[in-house]
This record gives sequence, C-alpha cells and structure tokens, in this order.
Amino acid sequence: MYFQQIILILFLAIPSINMAEDKRATEDQIIGKWMSTEQNLMVHVYKNGDQFKAKIIWFDDADDRSKPMNIRRDEHNPVHSLRARKILGLDVLKDLKFNADEKRWEDGVIYDPKSGRHWSSVVYFNNNGLLEVKGYWKFEFLCKTITFKKVS
Repeated sequence: MYFQQIILILFLAIPSINMAEDKRATEDQIIGKWMSTEQNLMVHVYKNGDQFKAKIIWFDDADDRSKPMNIRRDEHNPVHSLRARKILGLDVLKDLKFNADEKRWEDGVIYDPKSGRHWSSVVYFNNNGLLEVKGYWKFEFLCKTITFKKVS
C-alpha cells in the first residue's frame, strides 16, 4: 500500500512539473528577433529578470537617405539630454511582464522614437501565430498595433 501511494504521488507530480515547464516555454516564446510584417523594423526581444525588453536592431531608413540608420539620433525625445542617443540599439520596449492566465505580456511601456512619446503596451500572439505589439493610451481600444513575424 505504501509503495502504491508513492507511485500515485509521483504520477500526480509529473503533470504539474510539465505544466511549469510549458508555462516557462510560453513565457519565453517572445525572446528573439522579430521583423515587422511591413518589413520596416526589426527588434530583438530579450529578458532581463522577470521583465521583457526590446531594442531596435534594424529599420528602413529610405524615408531620409541623408540620415542613414547607423547615424540617426533620438532627436524627438522629450528629455533633451537623451536626444544624442542612436536609434539603432535603442530599447523601445520595457517593463513587460508575462500574464500566464491571459497568455500575454502586459504592463509594458513602449517608446516611439519618431514622436518621442511613451505608450502603455501589451504583447500577444494572434490567431495566425504572429506577434502583435499594441501601444495604447489609457484604454487598449485607443491603440496602434504593429505585427511581427519571428526571424530565424
């Protein structure tokens, strides 16, 4: 009888161990390089502690060939001392945390270097398996969404 109880306990513990591993895999699923579906922006999403961040690793600079990507600065930043930062390599998403119940990443702050504005953000996978990054003001329905595809 004692042996059967041990087997039963182990049997019940195995699914919970697997569920913890599945949650971890889902949580870290956004880590990596992502290209916007418009083919004008590539970011690298990485984890720092329990938070996720993203930095710009490439963008289309065809809008102004006199300012190539490798020399463009954060000239619209509301903090004057930060306007000398290069856009390439700039962290544009921070404080994002995984919500296991909702299967999405929430409470992030996204920075738009074109306008110099910060927005609240959420990130999730749509039905097509693409990553949707939503920047919003106060309410999620007041938003702009950028869709990304994983780069291998």
